[in-house]
Amino acid sequence: MNYQEDTIAAIATPYGTGGLGIVRMSGKDAFDIAERIFRGRKPFSQLKSHTVSYGKIVDPKDDSIIDEVLIKKMKAPNTFTMEDTVEIDCHGGIVVLRRVLDLIVREGARPALPGEFSKRAFLNGRMDLSQAEAVIDLICSKTELSSKAAVSQLEGKLSRKLKEIRQTLVELLAHIAVTVDYPEDDIEEITAEKIEESLGIINSKIKDMLAQFEKGRILREGVKAVIVGRPNVGKSSLLNELTGKNRAIVTDIPGTTRDVIEEYISINGIPLMIIDTAGIRDTEDVVEKLGVERTHKEIEEADLIIFMLDAVQPLNDDEIKLLDALKNRRHIVLLNKIDLLKGEEPNFPELNGRTVIKTSVKNEIGLDRLEEEITNIFMSGGIDVDSETLVTNVRHSNLLQKALESIDRALEANKTGMPLDMMSIDIRDAADFIGEITGESVSDEVIHEIFSRFCVGK
Repeated sequence: MNYQEDTIAAIATPYGTGGLGIVRMSGKDAFDIAERIFRGRKPFSQLKSHTVSYGKIVDPKDDSIIDEVLIKKMKAPNTFTMEDTVEIDCHGGIVVLRRVLDLIVREGARPALPGEFSKRAFLNGRMDLSQAEAVIDLICSKTELSSKAAVSQLEGKLSRKLKEIRQTLVELLAHIAVTVDYPEDDIEEITAEKIEESLGIINSKIKDMLAQFEKGRILREGVKAVIVGRPNVGKSSLLNELTGKNRAIVTDIPGTTRDVIEEYISINGIPLMIIDTAGIRDTEDVVEKLGVERTHKEIEEADLIIFMLDAVQPLNDDEIKLLDALKNRRHIVLLNKIDLLKGEEPNFPELNGRTVIKTSVKNEIGLDRLEEEITNIFMSGGIDVDSETLVTNVRHSNLLQKALESIDRALEANKTGMPLDMMSIDIRDAADFIGEITGESVSDEVIHEIFSRFCVGK
């Protein structure tokens, strides 16, 4: 059976107990299977497309009832996959959902692979590859702003701009081919000035898109922020305050946190994975020692280090060493427990030239300033998802960078007077790199890799 002609089915809602669960089916036999297992006021074949009907799912072998359901009938091509599609709204519970899915598979469908519904939507022309990737971004979005960015890409904002660029490159290649292959014909020749003008415009457009990538990546992937400092400096209290929950144990006993604790929060639309770590100090406790080792590993991998110091204690050797190591890293120094200074000014000459925020986590002092500083570091100048074309995906960024390099080579070749047919090689490469983003010139291996990251049922 042809891979694209069979019928697939999957549970489309998360596993577990809930009020509602959905089993989805798509393919040429979807309606026939539904006809055999659905009992309602009317046979499934008589139901109108894009309607919802009440009935029961029944095992045709013995007419036993599996569940009372609402069933949705959606006729191709006006569906997500552009195939005949059936969605069955069951009572939420893994047992009943599995029974319905098993029945559908027994009647002729097969279990869907991860992302296979979205893959069919792409292969059937419902969306291009960058829009399909936006589906998983939307599902995994962690803030309202990242959700808006995914919706913008899903609606084709990025695709349209990329297709315009690729179309210009293809037209340029066609002009060059005509000029080279038919020099004797009465056809307007393309000039070096025209090539430079067209490539220059494309060069600027791609650079503008790449300039926004760091902001787009942060919206999609979030910022990994690690809280570090000596034991009992207030790291766990800060985590609890930012997340609004008692996630970490807070005591006056040094070394309470033995391992890293992670929580996602949103700061002005920025997804922030904030990590509380074991206090940095020399210790003979084996478990705490492992925690300190994990702390150093988290520091190496972090996008931002929040270094907490005690406002009433001088810096120790470990803190001075870490300050030196952070010179070329994004970091913020929090001088915590300023409430204990009784109005005196802290004196830390080692912090000159650093971004230092005076805080009292206990009294909620300085936390607004911390959020402002994080926003300034990662979203300087702000971001307008509605008006800007954001590149949020590393794959897209890498391909745009390759396209830009190809265009730069073509521009350089044009300046040095190289033959047009030699120049067209780099222009064609640039068009292919753009096409890999939208799916117009992408290998089956890449397509498989992208959709394998999706959840089953989407």
